[in-house]
Amino acid sequence: MRINIAGELSIHSGDLILVNQKYPYAEEKQAELVHVGGKYILMKKLAAGQLNDLMEKISSWDSIEPVSGWRSFAEQQKIWDDSIQENGAEFTQKYVAVPGHSEHQTGLAIDLGVKSPDIDFICPDFPYDGICQEFRKRAAGFGFTERYPKGKELVTGIGHEPWHFRYVGIPHAEIMTKNGFVLEEYIEFLKEFSCENNFVYETEKFVFEIYFVPLGRESEISSVNLRNFEYSVSGNNADGFIVTMWRSK
Repeated sequence: MRINIAGELSIHSGDLILVNQKYPYAEEKQAELVHVGGKYILMKKLAAGQLNDLMEKISSWDSIEPVSGWRSFAEQQKIWDDSIQENGAEFTQKYVAVPGHSEHQTGLAIDLGVKSPDIDFICPDFPYDGICQEFRKRAAGFGFTERYPKGKELVTGIGHEPWHFRYVGIPHAEIMTKNGFVLEEYIEFLKEFSCENNFVYETEKFVFEIYFVPLGRESEISSVNLRNFEYSVSGNNADGFIVTMWRSK
């Protein structure tokens, strides 16, 4: 089991890339995008599939509307400019990411709203009760986390957005949810673990081992460490890679 480091790894690619005010979206090649729920809303294929599975699990297509998924840089720029004109700079800086720094450009983020004839595109209604809360309770099991929760504004740089969910994959969404981490905090938490000292997380069916590899030390992602495991590797878009390994119990 070997990885072609030069050919396969990019610090700017993967489900755990951090895109915020400090780290712009920089993936060189956009992965395959697919439609979500039959709508003209696009996400990366795996994220879209997991979202569809979650929505079907809770029978929510009649109640919850996908509002915004993948956006190009040009679309994000237009949203920013329009919001500046309509809502002012303070509102825009609180709820709209600077073009080039939006998670929506990754294809891993989705805004959701309660289905209605008139949905607010910037701040759709997605309350903490009813079917919306049922979605929120189940989200981690399908790899999604509420990206901008209340109380974390100083960490994320974005105001509270109960409608914005980010796909980070399994088991990362579960770990983040159980520990109250936003992605910035989770990335820092994982830096405590190396290939010699993995973070271990167990579910009913699997054992996961996770560790961080700093940029420039990719040789630590080796066939020896990965033996007897399935694995994935994600850049963090900042300073290294996160290796996730798993095996059945």
